[in-house]
Amino acid sequence: MFENRPDRDEVVLVGRSNVGKSTLMRELTGHKVKTGKKPGVTRQPNHFDWASEKFMFTDLPGFGFMSGVSEERREQIKTDVVRYVEENADRILVGVVVVDGKAAVDIIDRHSAEGEVPHDVEMFHFLQELEIPTVVAVNKMDKVDDRDERLNDLCDRLGLYPPWQQWRETVAPISAKRGSVEPLLEALRTHFHDQKRDDLLKFVTS
Repeated sequence: MFENRPDRDEVVLVGRSNVGKSTLMRELTGHKVKTGKKPGVTRQPNHFDWASEKFMFTDLPGFGFMSGVSEERREQIKTDVVRYVEENADRILVGVVVVDGKAAVDIIDRHSAEGEVPHDVEMFHFLQELEIPTVVAVNKMDKVDDRDERLNDLCDRLGLYPPWQQWRETVAPISAKRGSVEPLLEALRTHFHDQKRDDLLKFVTS
């Protein structure tokens, strides 16, 4: 399904449906990306690339529950996303797991209770196992009152010791809709620099 990938290094955005990946993609690239009120609008990887630098941002389809989408189809999307990441791991400079700051902890706890590993936690550890530098972009933070507490709880669920402030390369509180993404840009700058890709820093300046 995910064929015809351009031959580039990339930053991938992964996460559940409706957490704001496409809005974030638009914020990162300055390019209008199709977003929708309905979950599951993104069914194929959206690549936005710069040929001269052999680099691109990729918005991967959202996984998890989607109203009006069969369980079989949802599982297929998740399998496709996992396979894409696995097959291209050596070209992925950074994996960005996008979560909804207001809902993420509750969703994680609800699924943990059912004896399964929640998608967000699973994806975070999966990227790390593949040795892909990983940033959790905690989106919609403009809707969160107890900011520090919420971010500490999220760190705890991801197996990172709070306080969250010591994980600035890994945890980036943002509000994509409001254009407030500097913590993520900062984390990306750090990871690009660590991988000796300072030529890409111009794509993540605010």
